[in-house]
Amino acid sequence: MSKKDFLPLSNPKWSGLPLKHDVFQAIADPTRRRILMLLADEEMPIASIVERFPMSRTAVNKHLHVLSDAGLVMRQRKGRETRYRANPAPLVEVKQWVSFFERYWDEKLHSLIQYVESDEEENTERHDASPCSLPQLKRAYSNRSFGSTHSD
Repeated sequence: MSKKDFLPLSNPKWSGLPLKHDVFQAIADPTRRRILMLLADEEMPIASIVERFPMSRTAVNKHLHVLSDAGLVMRQRKGRETRYRANPAPLVEVKQWVSFFERYWDEKLHSLIQYVESDEEENTERHDASPCSLPQLKRAYSNRSFGSTHSD
Protein backbone atom coordinates (compact mmCIF):
# COMPACT_ATOMS: atom_id res chain seq x y z
CA MET A 1 0.00 0.00 0.00
CA SER A 2 1.44 3.36 -0.99
CA LYS A 3 1.08 6.74 0.69
CA LYS A 4 -1.06 7.83 -2.28
CA ASP A 5 -3.76 5.41 -1.06
CA PHE A 6 -4.13 7.42 2.14
CA LEU A 7 -6.17 10.60 2.31
CA PRO A 8 -5.98 13.30 4.94
CA LEU A 9 -9.04 13.41 7.17
CA SER A 10 -9.90 16.95 6.09
CA ASN A 11 -8.52 20.22 4.78
CA PRO A 12 -5.19 18.99 3.33
CA LYS A 13 -2.43 21.55 2.93
CA TRP A 14 -2.07 20.74 -0.77
CA SER A 15 -5.77 21.34 -1.48
CA GLY A 16 -5.26 25.09 -1.46
CA LEU A 17 -7.64 25.47 1.49
CA PRO A 18 -6.27 27.10 4.64
CA LEU A 19 -5.43 24.68 7.42
CA LYS A 20 -7.49 24.89 10.61
CA HIS A 21 -4.45 23.95 12.71
CA ASP A 22 -0.81 24.46 11.95
CA VAL A 23 1.87 21.88 12.71
CA PHE A 24 2.99 23.70 15.87
CA GLN A 25 -0.54 23.70 17.30
CA ALA A 26 -0.95 20.04 16.43
CA ILE A 27 2.23 18.86 18.14
CA ALA A 28 1.78 21.13 21.16
CA ASP A 29 -0.35 18.51 22.88
CA PRO A 30 1.49 15.49 24.39
CA THR A 31 -1.36 13.11 23.48
CA ARG A 32 -1.15 14.12 19.83
CA ARG A 33 2.62 13.65 19.88
CA ARG A 34 2.10 10.14 21.28
CA ILE A 35 -0.49 9.40 18.58
CA LEU A 36 1.97 10.54 15.90
CA MET A 37 4.69 8.31 17.31
CA LEU A 38 2.26 5.41 17.45
CA LEU A 39 1.27 5.90 13.82
CA ALA A 40 4.80 6.54 12.55
CA ASP A 41 5.62 2.92 11.79
CA GLU A 42 2.25 1.40 11.05
CA GLU A 43 -1.26 2.23 10.04
CA MET A 44 -3.87 1.52 12.67
CA PRO A 45 -7.65 1.52 13.03
CA ILE A 46 -9.08 3.91 15.60
CA ALA A 47 -10.00 1.01 17.91
CA SER A 48 -6.30 0.07 18.21
CA ILE A 49 -5.35 3.68 18.88
CA VAL A 50 -8.06 4.10 21.53
CA GLU A 51 -6.82 1.00 23.40
CA ARG A 52 -3.53 2.77 24.12
CA PHE A 53 -5.03 5.91 25.67
CA PRO A 54 -7.07 6.48 28.83
CA MET A 55 -9.73 8.49 27.00
CA SER A 56 -12.85 7.99 24.96
CA ARG A 57 -12.98 7.17 21.27
CA THR A 58 -14.48 10.62 20.70
CA ALA A 59 -11.50 12.31 22.37
CA VAL A 60 -9.01 10.29 20.30
CA ASN A 61 -11.01 11.12 17.17
CA LYS A 62 -10.77 14.85 17.99
CA HIS A 63 -7.00 14.55 18.35
CA LEU A 64 -6.83 12.74 15.00
CA HIS A 65 -8.80 15.57 13.38
CA VAL A 66 -6.39 18.21 14.74
CA LEU A 67 -3.44 16.18 13.44
CA SER A 68 -5.17 15.76 10.09
CA ASP A 69 -6.03 19.46 9.85
CA ALA A 70 -2.28 20.09 10.11
CA GLY A 71 -1.58 17.45 7.44
CA LEU A 72 0.16 15.14 9.93
CA VAL A 73 -2.29 12.22 9.78
CA MET A 74 -3.90 10.55 6.79
CA ARG A 75 -6.66 7.96 6.64
CA GLN A 76 -7.75 5.16 4.36
CA ARG A 77 -11.01 3.28 4.26
CA LYS A 78 -10.73 -0.52 4.12
CA GLY A 79 -14.22 -1.89 3.94
CA ARG A 80 -16.01 -0.68 7.08
CA GLU A 81 -12.76 0.18 8.84
CA THR A 82 -10.80 3.43 8.62
CA ARG A 83 -7.06 3.11 9.14
CA TYR A 84 -4.76 5.97 10.10
CA ARG A 85 -1.13 6.67 9.26
CA ALA A 86 1.26 9.46 10.20
CA ASN A 87 2.47 11.81 7.49
CA PRO A 88 5.72 13.30 8.83
CA ALA A 89 6.32 15.63 5.84
CA PRO A 90 4.82 18.74 7.54
CA LEU A 91 7.28 18.30 10.44
CA VAL A 92 9.95 19.73 8.14
CA GLU A 93 8.52 23.13 9.07
CA VAL A 94 9.27 22.43 12.75
CA LYS A 95 12.75 21.19 11.92
CA GLN A 96 13.52 24.34 9.94
CA TRP A 97 12.26 26.56 12.76
CA VAL A 98 14.32 24.73 15.39
CA SER A 99 17.38 24.73 13.12
CA PHE A 100 17.22 28.51 12.91
CA PHE A 101 17.64 28.76 16.69
CA GLU A 102 20.43 26.17 16.93
CA ARG A 103 23.00 28.85 16.19
CA TYR A 104 21.96 30.67 19.36
CA TRP A 105 22.21 27.48 21.39
CA ASP A 106 25.61 26.76 19.86
CA GLU A 107 26.84 30.26 20.72
CA LYS A 108 25.59 29.99 24.31
CA LEU A 109 27.06 26.53 24.75
CA HIS A 110 30.39 27.65 23.34
CA SER A 111 30.40 30.52 25.86
CA LEU A 112 29.59 28.06 28.63
CA ILE A 113 32.48 25.80 27.59
CA GLN A 114 34.85 28.78 27.63
CA TYR A 115 33.58 29.76 31.08
CA VAL A 116 33.99 26.24 32.44
CA GLU A 117 37.48 25.98 30.95
CA SER A 118 38.54 29.24 32.62
CA ASP A 119 36.86 28.21 35.89
CA GLU A 120 38.53 24.79 35.72
CA GLU A 121 41.94 26.45 35.29
CA GLU A 122 41.29 28.64 38.35
CA ASN A 123 40.13 25.63 40.39
CA THR A 124 43.21 23.65 39.34
CA GLU A 125 45.42 26.49 40.49
CA ARG A 126 43.61 26.55 43.85
CA HIS A 127 43.41 22.70 43.96
CA ASP A 128 39.60 22.82 44.20
CA ALA A 129 37.42 20.25 42.52
CA SER A 130 35.43 21.58 39.58
CA PRO A 131 31.65 21.16 39.97
CA CYS A 132 31.33 20.50 36.24
CA SER A 133 33.25 18.03 34.09
CA LEU A 134 34.58 19.82 31.02
CA PRO A 135 35.07 16.61 28.99
CA GLN A 136 31.45 15.68 29.77
CA LEU A 137 30.25 19.13 28.68
CA LYS A 138 32.24 18.94 25.44
CA ARG A 139 30.83 15.46 24.71
CA ALA A 140 27.31 16.76 25.28
CA TYR A 141 28.00 19.65 22.92
CA SER A 142 29.41 17.45 20.18
CA ASN A 143 26.62 14.88 20.55
CA ARG A 144 23.91 17.53 21.08
CA SER A 145 22.58 15.43 23.95
CA PHE A 146 21.42 18.33 26.12
CA GLY A 147 18.73 17.39 28.57
CA SER A 148 19.65 13.73 28.31
CA THR A 149 19.29 11.74 31.47
CA HIS A 150 22.23 9.56 30.49
CA SER A 151 25.35 10.13 32.55
CA ASP A 152 28.87 8.78 32.01
